[in-house]
Amino acid sequence: MATPESIAHYLLRSVRRAVREFALIAPGDRIAVGVSGGKDSRALLELLAHGEAISGDGSYELVAIHVETASAGLPDQRPALEAWFQALNVPHEITSLELPPSESLPLDCFRCTQLRRKALFRAAARLGCNKVAYGHHADDAAVTTLLSILYKGQVERLAPRREYFAGQLTLIRPLIYVTEAEIRRYARAREWEFPPELECPRKNDARRDKVERFLVTFNRREREQIRANLARLSIQGRETYGEQ
Repeated sequence: MATPESIAHYLLRSVRRAVREFALIAPGDRIAVGVSGGKDSRALLELLAHGEAISGDGSYELVAIHVETASAGLPDQRPALEAWFQALNVPHEITSLELPPSESLPLDCFRCTQLRRKALFRAAARLGCNKVAYGHHADDAAVTTLLSILYKGQVERLAPRREYFAGQLTLIRPLIYVTEAEIRRYARAREWEFPPELECPRKNDARRDKVERFLVTFNRREREQIRANLARLSIQGRETYGEQ
């Protein structure tokens, strides 16, 4: 049976490829890793913690940032994440979601994403970070492309790298070449548990999840081919401003 370390070693090859091709990480970077509490962002933080395996000299810093959404009526991930951050020995901060007084609840997926990104970016800037890392993977890129085709009639993408505020802050996606199946395998090896009560209650109402369930109707070989084609389009396509 594969160990977490052996799987991490395998995944790091894809991370290094993305870092190299898109110039995602440079010496001296201070990177805020957005950790939602799910398997993707957890895997991202653990993989980036292998600094020497990614940049050679490990000359970058990490800080994990979690945006709590309990104030918006969503599950509270803080107790589980705080214990995990401490065990991982990675500097971390938990910041609150800023809800305007007139905000209507419950938040829809787009609005929740928008507010969490705003809170994450503000915390990253305050902590002196020049980059923010998201845990989006190849399947996320593929689904985003299909969503844009179906609902907008155009090809948009999850950019591996995107600059904000005249280059003061750069969003990076080091897992862009890693598949969800690979991350799921890593999560199983780590024996991570994700209780149902911590899942987003609106998860199954999202357009993204409808498209994901549609893709599951294809057999494995077809799904892999479709995912690869859509992910390729995502990397080559027009940048989206409605990022998830």
